[in-house]
Amino acid sequence: MNAQTVVNARTTIASAAETAATLSDHELLRRTLAARVYEVARETSLDYAPLLSTRLGNKVLLKREDQQPVFSFKLRGAYNKMAGLDAAQRARGVIAASAGNHAQGVALAAARLGIRAVIVMPITAPCVKVDAVRRLGGLSVDVVLTGDSYSDAQTAAAKLQAERGYTFVHPFDDIDVIAGQATVGMEILRQYPGPLHAVFVPVGGGGLLAGVAAYIKTLRPDIRVIGVQAADSDAMARSLEYGERIDLDEVGLFADGTAVKRVGEHTFALCQRHVDAMLRVDTDAICAAIRDVFQETRSVPEPAGALALAGLKQYGAEHGPCDGALLAIVSGANMNFDRLRFVAERAEVGEQREAVFAVSIPEERGSFRRFCAALGQRNITEFNYRIGNAAQAHIFVGIQTQDRDENAVLAAAFHEQGFSALDLTHDDLAKLHLRHMVGGRSPLAHDEQLYRFDFPERPGALTRFLGHMHPDWNISLFHYRNHGADYGRILVGIQVPADERPLFQRFLDTLGYPYGNESDNPAYRLLLRE
Repeated sequence: MNAQTVVNARTTIASAAETAATLSDHELLRRTLAARVYEVARETSLDYAPLLSTRLGNKVLLKREDQQPVFSFKLRGAYNKMAGLDAAQRARGVIAASAGNHAQGVALAAARLGIRAVIVMPITAPCVKVDAVRRLGGLSVDVVLTGDSYSDAQTAAAKLQAERGYTFVHPFDDIDVIAGQATVGMEILRQYPGPLHAVFVPVGGGGLLAGVAAYIKTLRPDIRVIGVQAADSDAMARSLEYGERIDLDEVGLFADGTAVKRVGEHTFALCQRHVDAMLRVDTDAICAAIRDVFQETRSVPEPAGALALAGLKQYGAEHGPCDGALLAIVSGANMNFDRLRFVAERAEVGEQREAVFAVSIPEERGSFRRFCAALGQRNITEFNYRIGNAAQAHIFVGIQTQDRDENAVLAAAFHEQGFSALDLTHDDLAKLHLRHMVGGRSPLAHDEQLYRFDFPERPGALTRFLGHMHPDWNISLFHYRNHGADYGRILVGIQVPADERPLFQRFLDTLGYPYGNESDNPAYRLLLRE
């Protein structure tokens, strides 16, 4: 499936879906207005995003569900469902399956309402979410970890429910849960009565999309409601295309909050009736959207929390100025801290601000300078090189760009210099793994001295550094990655014969950059020296 595909989700309504146990739009509206979410949830802000608005040429608004006490909208539906249980159901206790955010909502609701809860979560759920469930629920909650996805956890929860008689609190396919989530749409219309072109909603099982779409379309049918899914977890988009619920064999785990193999019966029927379109976005686009939310709000959404904005940006780029504001729901901020490095690396590509190339140049004097000339004044974001053979050098390079069209310009510049170049900008293997594996031992790296250098990080700084390198000594290793700090750090292997070391030292002293000799570093000697 093409991640850019926009699917018209209202053209076909399967007869099977029409017989699903859904309520009328009027009854769902009544339940939404009567939902008890505000006993524990809060009305979140609707923030104007000036940077994105300027860039896209449209007014962009962010509905900040990351501001909830559990940092996710899921609290709304979970509490509304549990608050409506009768005395017998409360006494038996509840069970829930969740990738993390619904689990936190159930845990907090259980603690507030005094209900025992068993929560089944996939082993892959981020630690920040698992720890939060235990903290929020306290003695009221037992956590069971099993399976690799929400669907696996749901299967295990269904088995426990049958054995012990718990009430199941579904994360999305329950009318009271959907009505609780629909209060997000209620707040949107109250907070922004002006012209709205489209509301973008992240989609996993479909509870938030179904509720928001039903509420908005009942009261303001002129507003487009668009669901957004990760391209590798697109169960709702495929189901709407095929006219019936389908099962995915596998789901991607990056946007773990929406990693659902099968959407709900109620949510599917409501989305067929009310959703205008579906968008698919890839991991790079999600990472870029995470960065955008941070730049606008100084908060860091989780991948699923940034899905809607990634779809909004895709839609805005394709459609240009619209007859009203574009609004994205930032659905959650339960981000594992150790994911931030990956997000930062992929965000530049997702924003089409970084091109990644593998370039082969002749292993001869002057090739390096010609390579730098091909780059012009562009900022280098990453540079990996290790001497390999006597004929050719292979370089992995990241280059800051303004748009996707610049990739072709760069490829042409490399070819004009006689270099072969492979565009790896959209190659996941290269971006995930190969960029860190350029190197190793080389029999040609004799007389190698290893040095680290620091230099002020500003546009063109690395190119200027390369221009100062003395042509008499061969560079046998080079690694640089721009991490957004004030100072750039590079590692350079330079082949300097022993009798030229005094001359090389004078060169270092006049170079003008702080440096350190790492030639005796034990890791270097173990992994890179022959």
